[in-house]
Amino acid sequence: MTSEAIFATRTTTRLLDALRDAANEPAWQHMDQRFRPVIAGLAKRLGLSHSDADEVAQQTLAEFVHAYRDGRYDRGKGRLSSWILGIAHHQTLRVLRNQARGRTEATPLTEVADESSLRSIWVDERDRSILARAMSLIRDESAIDDRTLTAFELVGLRGVPAVQAAEQCKMTIEQVYVAKSRVAKRLKELVEEMTRAFEEDV
Repeated sequence: MTSEAIFATRTTTRLLDALRDAANEPAWQHMDQRFRPVIAGLAKRLGLSHSDADEVAQQTLAEFVHAYRDGRYDRGKGRLSSWILGIAHHQTLRVLRNQARGRTEATPLTEVADESSLRSIWVDERDRSILARAMSLIRDESAIDDRTLTAFELVGLRGVPAVQAAEQCKMTIEQVYVAKSRVAKRLKELVEEMTRAFEEDV
């Protein structure tokens, strides 16, 4: 397993422990990789532009690290993801309120401000991020060749008929199905492991 995969499947609790050392740059980078796309995705779903959502993600993570290193996060009072979600929600509200000054129309956030909706969006964006990162890790694994991965992406992700995928990849139809099964199995393993690692924070 590559060092990237090791960090991707490391529990959030272990990463939090590593963050106590202010000089541990790899731990910060991997916390950033884990949460930044989820926060930005949440902010965009709540009505922010791509650039504003990226800014919210940056501000949320900066506030999280500062508060965590000040000892203001109590694991006994709830999950880290809920704490970060609260910060992200607050930062998004701040931007939307600033944008809404002088306007008469309601902001998009009024329809999704309840906790259940926010949590649902968070989980959707978490799953999307995990899937994308898992696919990135698979592409870096030397055990899976490019042709096998291409066949899987065509049939498993894009819905291309196996006959067309076989022709494009210069494989037999049977080889395409074997490739799809092989990569799907590895992807499922990674997604499950990364999801457990992401959520194990109490």
